[in-house]
Amino acid sequence: MNFELSQDQRAFADTARAFAEGQLAPHAAHWDAEGIFPVDAIAKAGELGFCGLYAPESAGGLALPRLDATLVFEELAAVDPSTTAFITIHNMATWMLGTWATDEVREQWGEALTSGQRLASYCLTEPGSGSDAASIKTRAELVGNEYVINGSKAFISGAGSTDILVLMARTGDAGASGISAFAVPAHLPGIHYGKKEEKMGWNSQPTRTISFDNVRIPASHLLGREGEGFKIAMKGLDGGRINIATCSVGAAQGALAAAQRYMQERKQFGKTLASFQALQFKLADMATELVAARQMVRLAASKLDAGAPDASTYCAMAKRFATDAGFAVINDALQLHGGYGYIREYPLERLLRDARVHQILEGTNEIMRVIIGRRMLDGDAPDAIR
Repeated sequence: MNFELSQDQRAFADTARAFAEGQLAPHAAHWDAEGIFPVDAIAKAGELGFCGLYAPESAGGLALPRLDATLVFEELAAVDPSTTAFITIHNMATWMLGTWATDEVREQWGEALTSGQRLASYCLTEPGSGSDAASIKTRAELVGNEYVINGSKAFISGAGSTDILVLMARTGDAGASGISAFAVPAHLPGIHYGKKEEKMGWNSQPTRTISFDNVRIPASHLLGREGEGFKIAMKGLDGGRINIATCSVGAAQGALAAAQRYMQERKQFGKTLASFQALQFKLADMATELVAARQMVRLAASKLDAGAPDASTYCAMAKRFATDAGFAVINDALQLHGGYGYIREYPLERLLRDARVHQILEGTNEIMRVIIGRRMLDGDAPDAIR
């Protein structure tokens, strides 16, 4: 078991760090304060391959392992978790389209998405179905050679500012087996976007509801086969949970680095904060929790890459632990800054606001516990966690 990164992996991480410092760091606070969706910066990320990291090569992607993708996302999130989180969502939707779309749709959209010239939103959550994703009500009826879509989606990242929607809709009876996946161009007649939500964090990406009123798409825009949508969604969420856990690790790394710098500079009672043993202990605990979270995320990514039967469980564990631990590290870093951590001159309060939602989305951390607990009590998997 080798925990060392390869030369290629380090090169990816170094490239991402340089991009974050050059293209995200100078603007992240402004994007947050003004609610600006930085499409130009995301397009520049696409030039480096960051918008199609694990999308298949047939769609113009790099087809990297999920482990390698975490290295890029962590470096970006250390500076700007909000913009990075959208890039991870775009990567997930692009991977879905590249993997399950027809040749026609893949040729039309694949390289435009993997290059970052066009952006994608992922549409699963509905006003009445959050944790219970199998209960979605948005419906797609096959009429001739078209699907007609009616319904609504909620909390959709990028909605109103993206170009294509990867949509989960019901084509059959109630339950998971009645759900299918579709690629829906984002500005068709009958698609209406709600107001831009005012949020605690994630302000560099718009969030809106979407309603569909007799929206027509060609039958060729079905992803996979009818009834496979829930399976596709769950496969996406395994990777999505790793992605959002990685964003928490990255944000915590950025906060920890800021705390280290501040402790070396700030003086109280004639000494730097770094001279006080109690604060040294605090910093040591923060670093230990962060490393544990990072290794759990990388373990889950490795299992997903290997197609391990328990990969979903480890993705849930990584998401639960890393988002909780990451938020705690950021909160402690803010505390170490005292009053300065609470003002916008320093990045701590922005990192804290952006990281808070990670414990909610891609399945709440309570749902992660349900997934883990069920696996451990499964009679067919007595050695579920070893």
